[in-house]
Amino acid sequence: MDHLVFEVGTALLLVALASVLANKLKFSIIPFLIVLGMLVGPHAPKIGILDFRFIESQPFIEFLGRIGVLFLLFYLGLEFSVSKLIKSGRNIVFGGSIYVALNFALGLGFAYLADFPFNEMLIVAGMMSVSSTAIVAKVLVDLRRTGNAETELILGMILFDDIFLAVFLSVMSGLLLGGATSVGGVLVSVAISIGYMLMFFVIARFGPKVLNRLLNIASNEIFIIVVFSLLFFVAGFSETLHVAEAIGALLFGLALSETEHSKRIEHLVVPFRDFFGAVFFFSFGLGIDPSTLGSAVGLALIAAVLTILGNVVSGMIAGRKAGLSHKASTNIGLTVMARGEFTIIVANLGITAGLMPVLRPLSALYVLILAIIGPLLTKESKHVYKFLNKIFKWNKPKPQDAPASQP
Repeated sequence: MDHLVFEVGTALLLVALASVLANKLKFSIIPFLIVLGMLVGPHAPKIGILDFRFIESQPFIEFLGRIGVLFLLFYLGLEFSVSKLIKSGRNIVFGGSIYVALNFALGLGFAYLADFPFNEMLIVAGMMSVSSTAIVAKVLVDLRRTGNAETELILGMILFDDIFLAVFLSVMSGLLLGGATSVGGVLVSVAISIGYMLMFFVIARFGPKVLNRLLNIASNEIFIIVVFSLLFFVAGFSETLHVAEAIGALLFGLALSETEHSKRIEHLVVPFRDFFGAVFFFSFGLGIDPSTLGSAVGLALIAAVLTILGNVVSGMIAGRKAGLSHKASTNIGLTVMARGEFTIIVANLGITAGLMPVLRPLSALYVLILAIIGPLLTKESKHVYKFLNKIFKWNKPKPQDAPASQP
């Protein structure tokens, strides 16, 4: 362990360089960090005193990555709000349902035709159903589309997708990690997971007054110690109930989302989310042997094509149902197309449960493809719409709709 600090420092320096490069290119850092992790690690060469295999530090780096998952999901829980769900409206519920159902169905069909076992089919369908909140938000800001007519529906569909992710992870945690072998045992494990999740929804809805008093701490130092201590405790306790630690973090964030301290917590947690989140993507790539990717290339390409089609169709249905133009509806499908952190989290659940090893390279390649293509298609949505309009002969959008949906 003599070189542990040096190895970790080297890894973090590489993460920093990849992040700077991604920022210079105005691109998501997720694919950069995954590729970086793949290029170094167990199969990397040793150059002088620089050993990029990270022999001693890889378990520690992976643990830092686990912390990154907790902060990512905790922050997502803080952003989510039960009151937002209640006020979301029919269009968001309809659009989100179409989006999740279509992508999940395509994932199931794809995995079935690929001859995956049942549990793997569910994980693959989950992977293909969850968009990347981080990438979608970054794209909307970078392309200055936050004021577009379709943006409210996009954010609502992402919120709905996040709710699906919470339910899916809870159910799959009970199914895969509960250790039950009989049908009754599986149902009990799933029921415990769902009941545990509902408990946090109840706390979020009716417990803010109590939580406000408990967290009324003036010192930021003590405040962050208390919040982070509870975060890790809840995440760890969740595992004892066979609920994934990541979903425990999300539920704890949900419980705090309705308190008067939520914005303060968000402000304090963002640096930790960004730092440890970057380490998570790097550590995920670190565990991938590039020589094993060949077996998953075909599967990843097919999954990506199906996701592109599913997103365009579901975006069009959701947008038109909400009264938006064809152009704005096209923007919806293209904007929510990117896959990233949550797809990898779903894949990691299957990997942790000992499912087929191909899930790791498949999820890595799938995320890489869509994390790159998704933002590019969104940026070029005007040309994509023109191409689709030539095929389907849509009516031109009304003059009052055009400014709102301009890329």
